[in-house]
Amino acid sequence: MPLSGQHLVAGEFVASSLPLFYAYNPASGERLEPGFCEGDAVVVDVAVQQAEQSFDLFRLTSGDQRAELLDRLAEELLTVKTSLCERAQLETGLPQVRLEGELNRTVNQLRMFAELVRSGAEKQPVVETAQPQRIPLPKPDLRLTHIPLGPVAIFGASNFPLAFSVAGGDTAAALASGCPVVIKGHPAHPGTSELAAQAIRRALDQSGLPQGICSLIHGKEQAVGEAMVRHPQIKAVAFTGSLAGGRALFDLAAARPEPIPVFAEMGSVNPVFILPKALQEAGPRLAEQYAASLALGVGQFCTNPGLLIALKGPALDSFLRLVNEQLNSTHALPMLHIGIKKNFTTKLEQLSALSGVKKISAREDDEMKPCFASPVLLQVAAQDFLSNSQAAEEVFGPSSLVVACETPDEMLAVAESLQGQLTATVHAVKQESALCKRIFVLLEKKAGRLIYNDFPTGVEVCSAIHHGGPYPATTDSRFSSVGTSAIKRFLRPVCYQNFPPDLLPENLKNLEV
Repeated sequence: MPLSGQHLVAGEFVASSLPLFYAYNPASGERLEPGFCEGDAVVVDVAVQQAEQSFDLFRLTSGDQRAELLDRLAEELLTVKTSLCERAQLETGLPQVRLEGELNRTVNQLRMFAELVRSGAEKQPVVETAQPQRIPLPKPDLRLTHIPLGPVAIFGASNFPLAFSVAGGDTAAALASGCPVVIKGHPAHPGTSELAAQAIRRALDQSGLPQGICSLIHGKEQAVGEAMVRHPQIKAVAFTGSLAGGRALFDLAAARPEPIPVFAEMGSVNPVFILPKALQEAGPRLAEQYAASLALGVGQFCTNPGLLIALKGPALDSFLRLVNEQLNSTHALPMLHIGIKKNFTTKLEQLSALSGVKKISAREDDEMKPCFASPVLLQVAAQDFLSNSQAAEEVFGPSSLVVACETPDEMLAVAESLQGQLTATVHAVKQESALCKRIFVLLEKKAGRLIYNDFPTGVEVCSAIHHGGPYPATTDSRFSSVGTSAIKRFLRPVCYQNFPPDLLPENLKNLEV
């Protein structure tokens, strides 16, 4: 499908006079056409004003109407599946099979939220009927529901050009709640972003809803995102990306005259503990699974296992030899864009320079290809790890640090020292239950998803999942960015006291305790 290279604001293509920016194919380095308009505060204001004007109409739609919009959007994405995946492959270097799977996830997310809002469960109604004869004081009639916050600023993620971008999980949850969205497309895949925004425009048109409910703004410069967060009519922010980026948005939002919530998912090292007997009994299988998890997607997942903790000894040595063999059989692959590769190289150099850290596996076949990277495995003694907090920082990409412990108590000390994580894993056998419990008691304070005898890559999109965790993994550990509970980020509770039935919201009428 043709690309305009322009912003898509309330259903209209809008150009700007600022210099154009371009996407690049990370595998070939080729500049991709067309050039895309740089956003500014003016186009942001137009988009947000349109979102605000659409808000009251949209928030008062029925669950069936919002479900219809989500289902239509899912169908529109499938209609342009070929062109969408082809452009995404050019802009990200991701393989076609991965992108097709990601598109299916995107479609399933939309349908999942459609099913949720049809049921009305997202509004979580609670009713306490009046007891006028209660002594010493009568009890009023109290009815609780949840309503949408208002226009939401959404930032497309670099590592999920479909599932966490323009039509991804944040947009699906916001639209399901009744919140209009103003989306900043990621500058590494602007063509993919525009194609998805066009699909949203068609879905809105077919549903008879205002186009102001969704706008896409392109931009390579930080000023565009800052203008979105600062705009007084934006009521929440959703972001997936780096700690530096998420924290900057959080600080901007907190400094506003009216502070607003920023739901930022920012990174994690996802520690994996392998207890001694598990390492002895299942070392070869665990080595294969760990290496595959580490290398998956060139390590560009927020759930990449960036830290492995085990006891020193022959079993660990044998395990690491097998991991090395597995990693050395892989080929260098392109990272998503040159910025990610440069950051990966810089962070890896900083980690490698720390006291006691040594590389134990690293290929050098990507040196002539600027965006390419191969898996890197490093090792450090637990005492050196514990004495330097930098060793526990995320290196976004295909790398992992092995922490070799002298005793189980050192493993516990490592668990205690960790910052907030999206996930934390323990591999153990039944005879190790006592130590396993002690570690999990520590880890449940640190992570949003605890995993037993599995690896963290791969996030099941469902009602029971929690994709979040204590800072710095996210800015609010109470909320998930994946699954149906993600809608809670964009709703707030309202209680109605002693209301006559004709003035109550529809979902609170005719309800009893």
